[in-house]
Amino acid sequence: MSSMRRLDDAPWLKSGPAARVLELLNTDGEEARVVGGAVRNALLGRPIGDIDIATTALPEEVTRRAKAAGIKSVPTGIEHGTVTLVVDAVPFEVTTLREDTETFGRKAKVAFGRDWVRDAERRDFTINGLSVDAQGCVHDYVGGLEDIAVRRVRFIGEPARRIEEDYLRILRFFRIHAAYGVGEPDRASYLACISGQAGLASLSAERIRVEILKLMVADGAVVAVDAMADGGLLLPIFGGIAYTGPFAKLISIEHALGLVPDPVRRLGALAVAVTEDARRLASRLRLTNAETKALDSMGHRWWRLGGMDEARAKRRLYRLGEERYRDRLMLAWARSGEGSDDASWRELASLPGYWSAPKFPLKAADFLARGLAQGPELGQALALAEDAWLAADFPLDQGALDAIADQAAARVTRERKP
Repeated sequence: MSSMRRLDDAPWLKSGPAARVLELLNTDGEEARVVGGAVRNALLGRPIGDIDIATTALPEEVTRRAKAAGIKSVPTGIEHGTVTLVVDAVPFEVTTLREDTETFGRKAKVAFGRDWVRDAERRDFTINGLSVDAQGCVHDYVGGLEDIAVRRVRFIGEPARRIEEDYLRILRFFRIHAAYGVGEPDRASYLACISGQAGLASLSAERIRVEILKLMVADGAVVAVDAMADGGLLLPIFGGIAYTGPFAKLISIEHALGLVPDPVRRLGALAVAVTEDARRLASRLRLTNAETKALDSMGHRWWRLGGMDEARAKRRLYRLGEERYRDRLMLAWARSGEGSDDASWRELASLPGYWSAPKFPLKAADFLARGLAQGPELGQALALAEDAWLAADFPLDQGALDAIADQAAARVTRERKP
């Protein structure tokens, strides 16, 4: 099967760094085309990210031509036929056409070739198997144009074989469907993912983390995550229960508040009920320290944030900071029985927008002047004073501050006496 159409709205094919790379490689019997995600996104009217290029030229020839043209080349994956060319500070991965000679998982033996059909057939999904030449002609050997037209994500060829080549493609299937698909996932591809789920155990935590966090913020994340849960695919990834209801609810809350989607916050809604969940996820997904702390904070007694009055909410906001306050509050809201349009929850969530917590005005010097010594009792007095200041609704007048400091110092002094 082969079909073509023109890609008319692609100025980057006519001028600029990408056009320069194509011109460099489209001479003396060699051919180069843009492949993969850039073609897919251009056809869908989506923003273009990295532009990957495939060529019939061998890596050594790509490097030679780049050097002759004064273009920097980096052998980023030379054993797989990939050379990165840098033009006007823009990197382009240029990969020689390949075809499988033996297939056994990720260690498949490949050989460089000149056959565009064979190269397309070894890619993952039909919508990623398209190529476009310098004249704007889109070449389709795998049915990608038809699938783009109906927004369908499916594996090229036999799904089980594609998955066995790299089990990360299970996660990529759901992530790509969430980003580009419409409706329920392709049935044959979905069933193959369920059948091959044992292979997820062979993947590194780092690779899984990248795919999961990308999936969290995709437009169709709710449908994709529900499908994964129904197929039993989330348990082996998270090692615990997935809460698809709160996940969907939090996304609707984000929309209601006009917030930018946050992958860690969404992951918290999906998989964190208590702090132990956060620590398990951190281990299983090799989360960064910042991601782990964010999840841990979300899971810490979130249920206490429901039904707060403004004074209590201000104290929480002061203690947690704006980001931690909002994330934990949104988890509590997502797990409540109230909708994303609930006025009381919205008021609590909007607090950081109109109120900024003042800085605690009392210092160590205030207590040293009251006869306390450096050491544990000074820290105790500061903590007591801060608690009293919060309970008094953040007073800043000197009289109230002096009274708070006097009471805290007196209490520490009393407790010090035998």
